[in-house]
Amino acid sequence: MRVAVLGLGEAGSLYSTAYVEAGCEVVGFDPRPIDPPSGVSMAGSIAEAVADADLVLGLTTARPSVAVAEEASEALQDGALFLDLNAASPTRKQEVAEALGPRAKVVDGAVIGSVPRYGARVRVLLSGAHSEEAAELLRIVGADAEPIQGRIGDASQRKLLRSVFMKGLGALITESMRAGEESGEVDWMRAQIAGELADGEATLDRLLTGTRTHALRRAAELGDSIDLLAEHAHPWPMSEAARSVHLGVGRAQGSNLAAELAALPTSALGDGGDRLGFLDSGIKPMWDSAPIAGRAFTVLTRPGDNQAIHRALPLTRPGDILVIAGGGETDRALIGELIAERAQIRGIAGMVIDGAIRDAAEIAQLGFPVWARAVSPAGPYKSGPGRLRETISIAGAVCHHGDYIVADADGVLVVPATSAEQAVAAGRAVIADEQRRQKEIRATAASSTQS
Repeated sequence: MRVAVLGLGEAGSLYSTAYVEAGCEVVGFDPRPIDPPSGVSMAGSIAEAVADADLVLGLTTARPSVAVAEEASEALQDGALFLDLNAASPTRKQEVAEALGPRAKVVDGAVIGSVPRYGARVRVLLSGAHSEEAAELLRIVGADAEPIQGRIGDASQRKLLRSVFMKGLGALITESMRAGEESGEVDWMRAQIAGELADGEATLDRLLTGTRTHALRRAAELGDSIDLLAEHAHPWPMSEAARSVHLGVGRAQGSNLAAELAALPTSALGDGGDRLGFLDSGIKPMWDSAPIAGRAFTVLTRPGDNQAIHRALPLTRPGDILVIAGGGETDRALIGELIAERAQIRGIAGMVIDGAIRDAAEIAQLGFPVWARAVSPAGPYKSGPGRLRETISIAGAVCHHGDYIVADADGVLVVPATSAEQAVAAGRAVIADEQRRQKEIRATAASSTQS
């Protein structure tokens, strides 16, 4: 039997090795320059990998899976079984099946359990008309394959429902251990958690390590779970919170997301997304500062009153951007030089204010970035009321506490915390496309001049 494995990450490599050991001919494809597992031949393209394959395992990750399926469809032989094992939403699984067309036997596969722990023997749910056949092909490598029949997407729906619990548990353990570490009680906290779990510390370590290793991927999976649950009337605050924990863990271990956002123009980020989230054009830089990006610390205050800003300052973290919904009041300043200097000393990256400031020249001399609506010499009241760290409406945009703010000479954009990585990728794609088109324009102009 010829097996094609698309995507030779952790799971793809394990399945490839297992099928080689079972005596199958295995060909792999991965866009990265990697060394394949022993006995696996590498193809130069998706089409080359799937040609003449009896079984194709889709393990490229969910985002490119539809495009991969479209490319594979042209080279698949009639009757080949395509098993989509990516962790994705039921809708994405159905889109993959549509892209593959009627020539392929498409099966939705959902891995249930730890691939590093069980390898190719891990439990897999299978749905679709050909799930029984897929189960037999997986059992060749010892997989615990369970065909549930049904429609394409049914297996993935069950996986996403399970993720509500499993990823939530991983997030809870991660945050509990962090609380123990910061309180100097890590050993005691560890014992408390392990005592409540089957297999005790082994389960604790598996969930803790898995969360830290795969945090961003699991956050995306929880996002799919939340989208699935959104069809129902109830709110799902625990799942939302668990996704936030996974995102925080993944970002702490990864690149500097704020710096990556600050390196992209707000216009490119907007073009790469849905062009929503911009503050209105009345919010402008108060001096010619460099672009900034950071997590939003939200403040809602009565127009012309800055008591809430004073309360917010000691609660901020370095790199935060103070986002102040001041009702658009332009006759009374909400901050001046003294607050700006205190904020700068705390490491705040800048402020975005739907209102006025004063001491503009002095703040510019400090080098503290501020975007606001106006300058007024009139000072603020300090009696309140105000609210901190809540979802606010500011200058025509909605901003949640913890969202990313990007501000440059053109204006201010709110990037939802749950999609910041996607915004970076999309913004970079816009820049690359603009550079390509600019090069074509200049080449055409040069050609016209020469002729």
